[in-house]
Amino acid sequence: MEANTLIGSHSRPPSKAGALAKRERSLAYIMLLPTFFIVLGIVLLPLLANFWISFKPVTLGDLRAAQPVVNERIRPRPKAAGDEGVLRYRVRNSSKKDQLYAVSFTDVLPTGLEVTNLHESCRINGSVLTCRLGDLEGGSRLDIEMETRVSQVYIDSGEQARASKPVLAYEAENSLTNLEFSLDNFNKIFSAREFWQVLRVSLYYTIFGTLGALVMGLFAAQLLNTAFRGRIILRGLFLFPYVAPVIAVAFAWVLLLDAGPGGTFNAMLQQMEVSDGPINFLGKRSVDIHLFGFNFAFPVALTTVIIFESWRYFPLAFLFILARMQSISSEIYEAAEMDGATPFQQFWYLSIPQLLGILSILFLLRFIWTFNKFDDIFLLTGGAAGTRTLTVDVYEQAFAVSNLGAGAAVAVVVFFVLLFFSLIFFKFSPKDDG
Repeated sequence: MEANTLIGSHSRPPSKAGALAKRERSLAYIMLLPTFFIVLGIVLLPLLANFWISFKPVTLGDLRAAQPVVNERIRPRPKAAGDEGVLRYRVRNSSKKDQLYAVSFTDVLPTGLEVTNLHESCRINGSVLTCRLGDLEGGSRLDIEMETRVSQVYIDSGEQARASKPVLAYEAENSLTNLEFSLDNFNKIFSAREFWQVLRVSLYYTIFGTLGALVMGLFAAQLLNTAFRGRIILRGLFLFPYVAPVIAVAFAWVLLLDAGPGGTFNAMLQQMEVSDGPINFLGKRSVDIHLFGFNFAFPVALTTVIIFESWRYFPLAFLFILARMQSISSEIYEAAEMDGATPFQQFWYLSIPQLLGILSILFLLRFIWTFNKFDDIFLLTGGAAGTRTLTVDVYEQAFAVSNLGAGAAVAVVVFFVLLFFSLIFFKFSPKDDG
């Protein structure tokens, strides 16, 4: 009996609940397909394209595929029957390095134009001229010249030799789409001394910009977590740096920190006798400072950009931290106050442990966003005075120097730096106990 019971239990058909779960799972996958394709098109394809370009020594000019260009003219221009001239086709390769293969063109000669000395690469069938030029190296030019004579029919018709445009035929390979890869872009950027300096600036800017935004956000959340009149209005004002257009606030900061007569902040410092003269906050690379027996160069422009970054993006941290603070039960603070805990002790031993989770998430997000930040630095300093980061370097390599491959290689480096940071972060990040 026991054996029959066991056999019967194993031979039961799948339950209706299991079949329903499978159908629901299949339906869920089908409903997620649009999202998958959207993510694939918006995120993955550009990322893969960037990796592809990073292994190609291409410039902006290589985005346009190589093609032959032909100009046709007859000199001197015939004015009477029997006039002789030279029909010239000037063919050139539009690309300076990509080769063209099996280049040829056909052209319909006007009535009354007779070719008296045909070029060796050309043939005439009726009024159709066909020239086979073979392969054209990158940047090469080729002149096809043929002696001609015109009749009265040509003069009377008023038709020009360029009345019909030559039709080109060719085969070409685009260096951007072929299967030839190279590490030249990475060798170039890693061998440059400025790359490591730019990487150090990027890390310095990202770490201190992220910490500054979190500290200011934590302070603002702690300040506005208590009840007082006008708190709602003040919360709205705290959001202004984040919601205001970046070009507007950046221009305002440039005007405030201007080293000229119109610089408001410099004028205030001089009136308060803090400084003897104007300070070029956005144009001075560094100043030498002697502190505690050590001399070091203090980065003026970079610190100014970090302060701007912290001020502009602290409202995001403020909103998240404030929302987490308001979810913490007030009973633990009341109990701690009854036990004689000071406000600082309550903040350090009660609030901070409850906020570690949200602070770690904010640090991850702000680190990634700040490391990828381009517009703030570009609007304030243009990457000058020691504020050139990797994202600015991507722009300068790809567009200022027109080296698209090198710019893509720097972008790949940015990706791997952020990927490495994210893996380390998820490995050691604290978890929220709340």
